[in-house]
Amino acid sequence: MAEDTFETVRYDREGRIARITLDRPDRLNAIGSGMPGEIAAAVARANADDEIHAIVVQGAGRAFCAGYDLKEYAEAEGENPGVQSMPWDPMIDYKWMRDCTEKFMTLWRSDKPTIAKVHGYAVAGGSDIALSCDFVVMAENAQIGYPPARVWGCPTTAMWVYRLGPEMAKRMLLTGDLIDGAEAKRIGLVLDAVPEAGLEDRVQTLAQRMAGVPKNQLMMQKMMINQAIDIMGLRHTQMFATLFDGITRHSPEGMWFKDLAEREGFHTAVAHRDSGQAIPEGRELKAGR
Repeated sequence: MAEDTFETVRYDREGRIARITLDRPDRLNAIGSGMPGEIAAAVARANADDEIHAIVVQGAGRAFCAGYDLKEYAEAEGENPGVQSMPWDPMIDYKWMRDCTEKFMTLWRSDKPTIAKVHGYAVAGGSDIALSCDFVVMAENAQIGYPPARVWGCPTTAMWVYRLGPEMAKRMLLTGDLIDGAEAKRIGLVLDAVPEAGLEDRVQTLAQRMAGVPKNQLMMQKMMINQAIDIMGLRHTQMFATLFDGITRHSPEGMWFKDLAEREGFHTAVAHRDSGQAIPEGRELKAGR
């Protein structure tokens, strides 16, 4: 039964398990301005509920999450939270993206274990949300990746490197490629990948297994493991990643992408970004090519 009403997510309780459902199915659950805060609020609600032992995060409709809403940020004319007029103030951008990142990371820092249940797509900012969870379980045919690594983005949570190590993180972020659930499991990015028809059963089995463990035990084990990642420099890496994300959106190439999205629509801009074509660079752009 739904326990609270948000605009972009749903919160439900099922015994000892809370479910946070990203709920913009008409936009493939793309991240608008209100979603990060509502995710954090839903996590806080689950942590405050003494009956809850585990949290499942999922997407309504055809996908988990298709990333930040480029129609809202890239296609819209003029300034918005994602892009400023030049010269730009990097600290304004950093504060905004740091806030989004911290809200996604409430899933990682939650007292209670979190599971991302991924079907369809978990791309760009959607992969940030999924990889902020303790566990990711994917449908074998689902797709995950960070295409804005090609232009207009840097993954602010930086969880790719902590899950994959440097070489495989570079393989993903120096190409912007998408991979399916089966490949994500093979390289160790996600806990498991199963046929889509069995996704709910696999997630439910994992959640119920943890739901039988005392909450204090879950909290202590998670805190112990997470502090090891913190010692590796997670917060410092996220600071650099968040700064770089703002720079990518205000570089010559980033402004080219924004202009293309304004003129021809974000679908055209994304199609060019993801096509494998060379993306125009600074000198070419100055020369008008």
